[in-house]
Amino acid sequence: MPPEVPHYRSLATPLVKSSPPSSPESQFNIPVGRKYFKGNKSMAIPGRKLIPSVVFILACISILRLLRIAITTSPSAPSPPTLQHTCSTPSPACKKAPSHTPSNQTAQQKIAADEPSLTKKEFKLLSDLIKRKAPCNLLVFGAEPQYLRLSSINSGGTTIFLEDDPDKISAARAKSNTTKIYKIDHQTPAKKAYKLLEHARKSPACAPNPEMLQNSSCKLALKNLPREVYELEWNVVVVDGPSGHSPEAPGRMGAIYTASMIARAGNTTDVLVHDVDRTIEKWFSWEFLCDENLVASKGKLWSFRISGKSNSSGFCSDHMVAID
Repeated sequence: MPPEVPHYRSLATPLVKSSPPSSPESQFNIPVGRKYFKGNKSMAIPGRKLIPSVVFILACISILRLLRIAITTSPSAPSPPTLQHTCSTPSPACKKAPSHTPSNQTAQQKIAADEPSLTKKEFKLLSDLIKRKAPCNLLVFGAEPQYLRLSSINSGGTTIFLEDDPDKISAARAKSNTTKIYKIDHQTPAKKAYKLLEHARKSPACAPNPEMLQNSSCKLALKNLPREVYELEWNVVVVDGPSGHSPEAPGRMGAIYTASMIARAGNTTDVLVHDVDRTIEKWFSWEFLCDENLVASKGKLWSFRISGKSNSSGFCSDHMVAID
């Protein structure tokens, strides 16, 4: 007698249900609401995670604004309208526009003139020397405001200033009516120093001969100075002029050479040269004042002591500056 059908199905039914056939329709048996809910959950961004992004964006905007402000207020601004208008159209007159430059340079020089030429230690070296020798004959190439105090230190002596800058002369006379200051012209630019040094070595006219200084044919000799300069025997000579601050500006070649000649005309003369950190001042001091005569130095100030009639056969031949 065959088995009962209900008993057979109870055994086979679990097998059939455990492996249901896969069909395209069966893929959509998942509840739609559940699938949509999962999608919303993955796309949601909590508010806390937005804070760093917002802060970063605001910081970038602030940096860009600061950069814009820095660029618009940078010092590389265009030149003043007056200069731009001068050259607004092409014309021969436009080439003359740089005529404003000297006035700017003059203004800068006036600002620099207000600053002390000598440091406190340098001025002390000079003033102490004047105090020891006062009353004496003091000759100064230059008229910086500090040097005007030397007149009172050298009370009872003779103090003469030689200056080429009219503004400095006016300022000096405004401070002291009794100050002896003479206007002189230095026409040799600093850029000719090398050729003048070669000329002095080759020309016999540049050899030490103080008596012929006023009539010398040496290109370094200053022959148009006040008569007092050639007639007096000077105890102290200071060289701090002309400016010599650029190749086109008057150099101190002639002043140093003339000071060395004046010094050899007397018994013993102290010659002080300022700005010896510059090539011209250093070269010409070594050449005509001689390093063996250097007795003191402070900062950029050298002090030489020249004995009368010294080196009458020539200048410092054993200590010549190599320029070849």
